[in-house]
Order: sequence, then C-alpha cells, then structure tokens
Amino acid sequence: MCGGTQPGQMQSAGDGRAASTAGTQTDSAAGQTPRLSKVNLFTLFSLWMELFPSVAHLKKSQVKKAGLVVVKNMKIVGLHCSSAELHAGQIALIKHGSRLKNCDLYFSRKPCSTCLKMIVNAGVNKISYWPADPEVSLQIEVSNPTTTEDAKLDAKAVERLKSNSRVRVCVLLQPLVYYMVQFVEETSCKCDFIQKIAKTQPGLNTDFYAECRQERIKEYESLFLISNEERHKQILRTIGLENLCENPYFSNLRQNMKDLILLLATVAASVPAFEHFGFYCNGSQQTREMYHQSLPQEIARHCMIQARLLAYRTEDHKTGVGAVIWAEGKSRSCDGTGAMYFIGCGYNAFPVGSEYADFPHMDDKQKDREIRKFRYIVHAEQNALTFRCQDIKPEEESMIFVTKCPCDECVPLIKGAGIKQIYAGDVDVGRKKADISYMKFGELEGVSKFTWQLNPSHASDQEVQESAARENGVQRTTLLDDPQHQSKKLCLGNH
Repeated sequence: MCGGTQPGQMQSAGDGRAASTAGTQTDSAAGQTPRLSKVNLFTLFSLWMELFPSVAHLKKSQVKKAGLVVVKNMKIVGLHCSSAELHAGQIALIKHGSRLKNCDLYFSRKPCSTCLKMIVNAGVNKISYWPADPEVSLQIEVSNPTTTEDAKLDAKAVERLKSNSRVRVCVLLQPLVYYMVQFVEETSCKCDFIQKIAKTQPGLNTDFYAECRQERIKEYESLFLISNEERHKQILRTIGLENLCENPYFSNLRQNMKDLILLLATVAASVPAFEHFGFYCNGSQQTREMYHQSLPQEIARHCMIQARLLAYRTEDHKTGVGAVIWAEGKSRSCDGTGAMYFIGCGYNAFPVGSEYADFPHMDDKQKDREIRKFRYIVHAEQNALTFRCQDIKPEEESMIFVTKCPCDECVPLIKGAGIKQIYAGDVDVGRKKADISYMKFGELEGVSKFTWQLNPSHASDQEVQESAARENGVQRTTLLDDPQHQSKKLCLGNH
C-alpha cells in the first residue's frame, strides 16, 4: 500500500492473507513455516526503535519520538531513534551523510519537512512510514490553535516536497501471511526465556505470559494506532493519504496495522521485564567488573527482542534463530541510543541466491547424514558478521544478541571477530545433537557470557533464607503462594 497510488492497487495488496515475501535470501517454498516479509520486518524494527530505552527523557512537545531503519540492498545498515535534541531523520543524516544515496528508509512516523528535505536531498531511493500520527503531531488539542496550524502547515510542506521530488514517499504494509500471528504466539510462549521462568518458579500462575502480552498489546495500540477511526481518517487526509480513507481500503489498512502491533507485542512479551530475571553471568563468573560492563537490563531485552523478530525470517522450518550485533562507543553520540550503535544482524538461511529446494531440509532425526541440512544452513551469527555495516573496533565494547546458544561452529567466529559480550538463551548449552555441538560456549574464555536466568545474587540470598527457614523448622511462604500477590509478581513496565 503506497501513498499516492490508486485505491485499486491497495486492494490487490490487501486481498488474501499471503503476500509474497520481498527480498528473501532464497526463494521460499509454499507450505513451509510462515515467514515475516522483509518489508514488514523493517516496519516492525522502526516501531521497536521508537521504543528504545531513552538515556535522557524527551521534553514534552509537539514533535513525537520516531524510530528509523536504514536499508541498502534489502540489508539493514542503520537503526536509529530520536534523541532529546534531534529528530530521527536528522540523526540519519549525521550518521550516514551521502551514504544515504539509494537507501530505503523506514520511519515509525511520517517525517517532518525539516527532515524530509535533507533526506530527499541525500538521494534516498524510498521512504516508507507508519500511517498514524506523524512526527509533528496532529493530535494536539484544539485548545492551542497555533500549534495545530503549524502541524497542518508542516504536513502541507511535506506533501509539496514529496510531489516535487523523485523519491518515492509511501506506506508499505504487507498483509501478514496466513497463520503468522498464531505461529508467533505459539512459538513465543514456548521460547527459552518464558520456559526458564516457568521452570524456575513452579508456583507461578501459568497465565503470566498471556497477561504480559495483553499489557503490551494495550500499550502499543495506544502508541501506534489511533483508536478513533474518524480521527484516523482526518489525519490520513491531512498527510495526503485521502485515497486510503474509503472502505475496503481503510479497513484493510487498520487490520494490517493491528496485526503488526499484535505481532510486535507478542514477541516483546516473550522477553519480559519479570521480577529478578534477566541476562546475567553464571554465579561463578559474576564478577564486579562484569556486572559494570554489562548493559542495563532494559537495553539488553530490547536488543534481544530485535533478534527474536529476525528469527521469524528463518528458512529453517524447525528452528528460527536471529542475531544482532551492537557496540558501545567511548562517548555518547547524538543518537537516541546514547553510546550504542548498530553493527549488523542476520537470521539462519540458505546461501544467498540459492533456490529453496536446492539443499536438504531434514533434521538430525533422519538416519541418512547426507540429506541433513546442517552443512548447508548459514547460521544467524554468520549472516550478522557477513553483512555487518561497520567494523568491530577492539577498543570498544561490542555485543551479540542471539536467540539461542551459539554452536561450536559460531563460537570461534564470535571470539575471532573481537566481540566482547554474548547475550543468549542457553537451552542447548553443553549438549551434542547429532551433527551440531554446543560444547564450546560453556568453555569459552575471554568473552563475557550473559544468559537469561534468575539474578545469581538474588538466587543466593533466597537460598540462604530458605536454608535458615528449614533449620528453624519454619516453612517459608513466598508471594507466589499468596493469590493476592500473584498479579503483583509481574513487572510490566515498558518492554
């Protein structure tokens, strides 16, 4: 769906629930595990970057915080968000400069005229934006007519810039493939992070994931979806999308937006801000130095959710894996990410340019080793390193976030690349599974390893208290045993 297209074109994009995947690493076969299209992945990343934990609180103003994904040749080369001083588009200009030429930009909000004129001037190929409230908000109360008028003038300037430039400024929202939302829900509640909580806290209400998910849905709908449909239509008309205001185009647009918000909330809930759980080194490794080197938990969770989203691009019908690499500079930059900057990302797939049917797809249950997929699948970590957009600097803290424990094939690559920290699930650590071994991760030295677990220091305190209670013959009662405190157990803050 593109702003400025004929309504009939949008209808064809919305018909059915199976849009073709754009820019896949290989040609997918029908009937396989549902995949997230690259266009929708970039859109979801832009929304998620808007929610990047702020280092400094933004002042309340008419300008909304925005997330931005910079894409070149269908590969992500930049993840940015607004800072207290600069808009996302301005940050992209500072970070990339003339390298923006021929790039595609995905915004979580339609950019303002100040950003758009510079981006257009840089020679970008395409600008896609989320069709709700723009960067210069049109939802300001009418009690301040000056700001409302300024917002409308900015929207007109944006339209003039759009119509007088060669850049394609549009809305790209592909319908999710059939069964995608259900598949993401099923796999998210079974993922390593949720299962670890459930196993470690046996008395916990089993519905805690569903509660967390509902909180996220409510939060993200209030941020990214205009609840009042007539108000939404009014904003669409103001920003030049009047052709989307008639049904069935408007209802299709709303449904696609709701589906993407639902998917984002479902994945975000799979790495919850839950009590004392987070990414920690094991007790024996948890030194004071490592504690200070590790990222704040909310940032670690945010980056892991990026990796979780990438996993839904997998070409492995059994196990999807996503990986994203970030680094932390010596000083804070102009970006809303503070000192953090994006290095690269990837998911497990067959080699670029190959046909889906070219290679074996069987797993380790097959007796014939010759027809197993292991030797042909390029792992998520390998793709993240191959298609990184920046060098890994030895003097800076670099970190990779992987949805599962890195295997023996990837561990030496991660260490050899100079990555200082690994954040991962540990579901397979120390195991051998036919052709694939996960032994080296546990033995790895010189790299800090943070896995999803109960905070070791909290666990130690808990064990001491339980031991003392047993010695005194007292049965220790936890909050989990008290139904009045069940709902208070969840830490349902942002992300």
